[in-house]
Amino acid sequence: MQPRGRPRQDLVTQFQKASDEESKEKIVAHLANFAYDPYNYDFLRRLNVMELFLDCITEPNEKLIEFGVGGICNACVDPSNAQMIVQSGGIPLIIQCLSSPVKNTVNSALAALYYLCDPGTKTEILKPEVIELIRRYSRAEAVNVTFSNLAKAFLDRHVDGSS
Repeated sequence: MQPRGRPRQDLVTQFQKASDEESKEKIVAHLANFAYDPYNYDFLRRLNVMELFLDCITEPNEKLIEFGVGGICNACVDPSNAQMIVQSGGIPLIIQCLSSPVKNTVNSALAALYYLCDPGTKTEILKPEVIELIRRYSRAEAVNVTFSNLAKAFLDRHVDGSS
């Protein structure tokens, strides 16, 4: 592995060995930050970090969920990452995040679904209950303008628009 990939490998190893929740939270937060940079996509795929993010979404720890879906959101703009997330059963997990009490989790889930929704995933994502929840977020600008804007963009592109 190239030297620049070493910090990512070290983080994955540390996560696997970590026994306390706070350490796991910090590690997943760092990995989610690495997922912003397209240079890291190949490293993250080789290290199975997309699967690690998805595993975090299934945890009862809200911070792990927040950072896991944040990492997915950061990485899913890449078609190979998006395919891995979809093939690993990520869409239902991301949809569950729409009901989170944590604002960042909901924002990341909305944005991830925006990027993951395509002709191959529309049936799974555009279920009536999901569309209704996103419509509620689109009308909530007085409560949270970010939710509202993300939800409106999603609806414009995938539901009400011509695509």
